Amino acid sequence: MTLPVYHIHVSANEYQQLTSNIWSETFVNGTMHIDGKQLPIRIRYRGGHTRAYVKKSFEVRTSSRTYHFNAEYDDPSLLRNALSFQFFESIRVPAPASRHCVLYLNGQLEGVYLRIEGVKSSFFRQRRMPVRSIFYAVNDRADFAHSSSSSESGTNVLSGYSLIRGSMEDRRRLRRFIQQLNAKSKMDLFRFLQSRVDIDNYMRWLSGAVLTGNFDGFHQNYTWYEQARNRKYGILPWDYEGTWGRNCYGVKVNPNLVRIQGYNKLTGRLLAFRVYRGQYKRLMHQLLENAFTEKKVMPLVYRLHDEIKEDVKNDPYMKWPMNVFLNEPEKIRTYVKERREHVGTALNQL
Repeated sequence: MTLPVYHIHVSANEYQQLTSNIWSETFVNGTMHIDGKQLPIRIRYRGGHTRAYVKKSFEVRTSSRTYHFNAEYDDPSLLRNALSFQFFESIRVPAPASRHCVLYLNGQLEGVYLRIEGVKSSFFRQRRMPVRSIFYAVNDRADFAHSSSSSESGTNVLSGYSLIRGSMEDRRRLRRFIQQLNAKSKMDLFRFLQSRVDIDNYMRWLSGAVLTGNFDGFHQNYTWYEQARNRKYGILPWDYEGTWGRNCYGVKVNPNLVRIQGYNKLTGRLLAFRVYRGQYKRLMHQLLENAFTEKKVMPLVYRLHDEIKEDVKNDPYMKWPMNVFLNEPEKIRTYVKERREHVGTALNQL
């Protein structure tokens, strides 16, 4: 299957502004051509340490949508993000739509990218999920931890979160949620969790993070939203490049790196209750039987891999040797097999 091709053009002045400071959050103006259509856009670099790479990622905004063009530079398969998002969808956790593509900037081939849907108001509107507020967990302080004896101010409690949609009142609501999560205990905590957290959604997200092995995803790189109808908080994945047996730098890691209990304060408080541990164990057993299997995962891996193979050969900034890319499906197969064995054993001890 031929990948869609995006041509982005930025004027000389705007391009100089874009490239003069790779850490700038300022957008510049440009145009994007796709399928014979030309759209006015705003564009900027995105990411953390990856901005220093020769192959950079971009955030592109049209009049109605936000897209992230991820370079997937550290992932030798270029498909772990896409695979993860589709896996989450298969276990009923909303996740960004994604599509591999070929990107040109001012006529120069930039290589194979993953276009990822921005998780903003339009994401929830398309899925008919009314939300009151949306937060991004932007750094490793988004772990729901807070000490009442700490000298931290209320603002610092939220230092790991960026408000995408909502008001100062929504920031206050999240601050109170984190404070109460840490302060309450026993049945008071149980009732609080039931009333303020979409438990099924959180357990499914937790299962997905544990099975795919996303170590970073418990403290950052997730979207946290408050549902408008029931005022419960929900969660969905973001940035799942460091998964399926490799970390965010592409280094092979132990398939058992991520413990089945997961991490962060909210996870710990939930799993402290036997009823929630039981719910989690039943769900994990179901997923090990029906979703996280070689039979389910590998056809998707091979489809994604085959779609991008020819264009990866022409990617001028491909970091990894082609033989490494070609062997990645079997690396992922091995990860699934070994991860299944470990999780199945560990669940008996939970």
